Amino acid sequence: MRPYSHVLDGLRASGLRPTRQRLALAELLFSHGDRHVTAEMLHAEALNAGVRVSLATVYNTLHQFTSVGLLREIVVDASRSYFDTNTSEHHHFFDGETGALTDIRNPVSIAQLPSPPAGMKIDRVDVIVRVSNAA
Repeated sequence: MRPYSHVLDGLRASGLRPTRQRLALAELLFSHGDRHVTAEMLHAEALNAGVRVSLATVYNTLHQFTSVGLLREIVVDASRSYFDTNTSEHHHFFDGETGALTDIRNPVSIAQLPSPPAGMKIDRVDVIVRVSNAA
């Protein structure tokens, strides 16, 4: 069984056609365990693996995978998003100097959340702890 077979099932269940490019990108994303990638990182990996795909197609595919719950988008600033293959509830450290995004393994406690605006509900809370070199 392929480690990314859940992606094929997810694509079929969501109505997204499992195209050659989507499957090739899924293999790159999901065959090596949990990870955080940018569209540019995945595009470079695809080209190195001989997958002919445009950066626009990579962006579209990442957003499609996110919309059907196969990925989680983590926006670290206005110009940079990472896509996380681990869709479970968890938070992140972000190193602004290196650009590294890593999972926080320990529980994060938030004492009190604000009430959402009328007619709205809180879907999830994302915590990004920004870190830098201590030296």
